[in-house]
Amino acid sequence: MANFKGHALPGSFFLLFGLWWSIKYPLRYCWQNSRVGGRTTLSACFQRLDLIEGVLKLLFCLVGILAEQFVPDGPHMHLYSEEEHSWVKLMNWQHSTMYLFYAISGITDIVTFTPIPTPQGLDRLMLSMAVFVEGFLFYFHLHGRSPLDVHIHSLLLVAVFGGAASIFLEVFLRDNVILELFRSSLAILQGTWFFQIGFVLFPPNGGPQWDENMHDNMTFITMCFCWHYVGALLIMAINYTVVWCGVRRCTRREGGNMEMNLQKKPSKNGSKKGLLQHCEDEEEEE
Repeated sequence: MANFKGHALPGSFFLLFGLWWSIKYPLRYCWQNSRVGGRTTLSACFQRLDLIEGVLKLLFCLVGILAEQFVPDGPHMHLYSEEEHSWVKLMNWQHSTMYLFYAISGITDIVTFTPIPTPQGLDRLMLSMAVFVEGFLFYFHLHGRSPLDVHIHSLLLVAVFGGAASIFLEVFLRDNVILELFRSSLAILQGTWFFQIGFVLFPPNGGPQWDENMHDNMTFITMCFCWHYVGALLIMAINYTVVWCGVRRCTRREGGNMEMNLQKKPSKNGSKKGLLQHCEDEEEEE
């Protein structure tokens, strides 16, 4: 959708997943490096979260496809008009194609938890492909646009192709927390930048229009992109710190409970010594 809502919708999806990943992966990393719980229980818990994540990804993509196709001025599943001899709303179709590949990634996540044998890393490969297709579509989405429009979408491609490359490395470096955190930061950056594109090109509530041919505006947008990533890194740092503090508190509480249980539990050797001492005292009295 060539309006503010059309950019806010995918921006919301990327932002939500980026924020979730910025909590999920630090939680798993900090939990694995603590003494709380067992590894078997931890693995099962995060497998359920991965399954839920795949289902939500699929549902979000279906909402995105329906929104792109069936808005009042949408194509309504018509790709070509025989009457006008022209394509129908190709921009909406491009966005629908982007959602389609993310939906395939969600389906792959779900299939991974079924009895069907799937190669390890297939879920990451399909996610990397979905992100790459997003960048591929946006790269050819800019033909004939104004300089500012082209520039602001080109900056988005930096985050998109960077995310695709990072996720592709996860196919071979499974559960690498550095790559996962990098992916999370780029997802947050994509989410906030989609909102920025909407505010610049389609100001909501009748805001002032940007001069799309002024060089200073492109210079400011470039700096703004860097500030967005600083904000993403700040969010990552805050979430990591909160998760670390929470896991540390749980570790201390679990350690305190174990010490209390050990103190309450009588020792077998101590009981035997006490019994022998009692028998010796009785013999001395006799």
